[in-house]
Amino acid sequence: MDQSFSRPPFTWRLASRTLDLGARTLVMGIVNLTPDSFSDTGKFFDGAVLNQERALAHALRLLEEGADILDIGGESTRPGSNAGPLTDNPANKDASPGTAGPPPFSGLPEDEEKSRVLPIIEAIKHARPRAILSIDTYKSAVARAALQAGAEIVNDVSAARWDPRMHATLTQSQCGVVLMHMRGRPHEWRNLPPADDVVALVARELQAWSQAALHAGVAHQRIVLDPGFGFGKNFEENYPLLASFHQLHQLGFPLLAGVSRKSFLGKTAARGRTMLPPDHRLSATLAAVTAAIIRGAHIVRVHDVKPAVEAAAIADAILQAANAGP
Repeated sequence: MDQSFSRPPFTWRLASRTLDLGARTLVMGIVNLTPDSFSDTGKFFDGAVLNQERALAHALRLLEEGADILDIGGESTRPGSNAGPLTDNPANKDASPGTAGPPPFSGLPEDEEKSRVLPIIEAIKHARPRAILSIDTYKSAVARAALQAGAEIVNDVSAARWDPRMHATLTQSQCGVVLMHMRGRPHEWRNLPPADDVVALVARELQAWSQAALHAGVAHQRIVLDPGFGFGKNFEENYPLLASFHQLHQLGFPLLAGVSRKSFLGKTAARGRTMLPPDHRLSATLAAVTAAIIRGAHIVRVHDVKPAVEAAAIADAILQAANAGP
């Protein structure tokens, strides 16, 4: 069997249930509750006010279209944003929740982030009690509140490096975890030097950060890794990362691919013309989603759920055929 066309099975342990990963691709639908997302451009906001009814309707529509998971975020990590800590915390020494003040963040205040995401999480769980919800945050206080409101997964773009209390929060909550790779912080991306070998860099750092989580007490069966397409990678670096996606299986964790509407797709699909805007990148997104699945992604994170569900069904069939063999 060609190992580049295989997908090892895993059982992902969440807060109250388990998910089988590998037999088919799971689709994670994106619910951006931000006025400044690179893609959704505040479509759920009336001025500066979140329209909760419209946001809830969108979330429920994604579930009806086949989303297995909804990923709900209240702060944009678009290129150039101020998301992140004011200072790095390389040692990532956890403090027990409630015993230390919050670390200094340069992005959205915790209370404002909570005010965006918590009512929607609660409303979704009221309307669809069995819905599987993920909170997209790097702040432990927001993660704890979202988990208490009904989320079962924490999707941390910093891989639990930006908040020294995050590891303890993940360990104590017994939730599912997505650790994503990012080079630098969003406001630094434009000036980052190219990586000598982006695939090796991502593999090396994800290994280190996942081991840090394990050492802090996060159970192996709760962790999924995301190589972070577009997060601190220049346009050209994303393609070798996608082509070599299967090599990340050596890390021993399930893999998530978040390629939806990313700028590197808009640039390539434009074929030398003006870059396609985010809402014109569906075809390019589906091509990248299909490639990621064939290269072994267990979960794909997308804005457009229905077409992604259909594309995933085709990609899964290709994988099954490749693994059946003569």
